[in-house]
Amino acid sequence: MNENAIEIRGLVKAYPKFQLGPLDLTVPRGAIYGLIGPNGAGKTTAIDLIFGMGRNDAGQIRVLGLDHRADEVALKRRAAYVSPDLNFQVWAKVGKAIRFVRGFYPGWDDAYCAKLMKAFHLSDTDRILTLSSGAKTKLSLLLALARRPEVLILDEPITGLDVVSKQQVFGELLKAVQDGKRTVLISSHSLSDIERFADHVGMIKHGKLLFEGRTDQIVERFRLAEFFTNNGTILQSPTPEGLIILRWDENRWHALLDQNSGAQEWLATQGARDISLTRVTLEDLFVALVKDEEAA
Repeated sequence: MNENAIEIRGLVKAYPKFQLGPLDLTVPRGAIYGLIGPNGAGKTTAIDLIFGMGRNDAGQIRVLGLDHRADEVALKRRAAYVSPDLNFQVWAKVGKAIRFVRGFYPGWDDAYCAKLMKAFHLSDTDRILTLSSGAKTKLSLLLALARRPEVLILDEPITGLDVVSKQQVFGELLKAVQDGKRTVLISSHSLSDIERFADHVGMIKHGKLLFEGRTDQIVERFRLAEFFTNNGTILQSPTPEGLIILRWDENRWHALLDQNSGAQEWLATQGARDISLTRVTLEDLFVALVKDEEAA
């Protein structure tokens, strides 16, 4: 059995003003993988292509070993997709939506569905049109989770949810992957939640993957660096890969430093002194990299 639930290799999708890729991305089986990046980075484009919504110009996408186009029907039986754009109002009531979707999936779990209904405070008779945005998101999640999919792909699934509801949703996602046979790929701007719940993370910028790996290892790899130079001394430009200058004031500097690079040694050659390193959060890392994007 392939160790990876999703494998993307050399994926390219070009638009007049944007190109996704070439993109390589790997989601291990049994993982909760957080896909992050600034608006317009290509996250939703990549997710749409996995489900055949659009045609890639180059590259390959495999989900559970299945080709995303040649095996599209089999893939969609085993993988589920949730997005704020999904609309179930045509069925008028929650119960009717459930009964309609249930008919397509022999593996539908009625007991699990009932449990989720209770946890998400949904009722058969609830009118979908009058549900809050958070309740509509919960309905989308229920319709996906009750299928017991092997792969669950979520594009901004916690939009409109309050803190308690987010905890409920992530709690259900953690339970879903406990047996190691199910996988979740989640795209979200809620970085604190991603860091808390996702065991793997990848970041896209300008359509390219900046990094991916175990969340704890990614966060451990980077540090916020503070250091001093002699008055008026400007660091040699360009700075090396692995060092992003965030701000400076006269001789006091703040930077993001990749400990896997030679950036700290380079700083020493530039006369930097009193270098102090502070642990980062995923949000610190994201903000620093986006600032670098804006300055480029």
